[in-house]
Amino acid sequence: MPESWSNKDERQYEHIKSSAKKKGRSAKTAKRIAAATVNKQRSSEGRTKSGGSKKSAASKGGSSKRSSGGSKKSSSKRSSSSKKAAAGRKGGKATARKRSR
Repeated sequence: MPESWSNKDERQYEHIKSSAKKKGRSAKTAKRIAAATVNKQRSSEGRTKSGGSKKSAASKGGSSKRSSGGSKKSSSKRSSSSKKAAAGRKGGKATARKRSR
């Protein structure tokens, strides 16, 4: 493990690696997943030279909902299927083709 990792990082790495092995992953894959997860965590906390920002998932746009409620494309630029889908979500008339069997 890299020298820059703390004891906490090493414990987290071992825990993730053992969990991945229990789920049936190979040892090589488990190590890769564990290292990537620990490095991502360190980066998001700003503990790397490349230095990630200390933004939460909501401020990155991860799981937050848009307050304006919409797409950036205007209605005239969307395909017909996306117009129907948007109408269905908004409670409008969503006309779909009937399939003949």
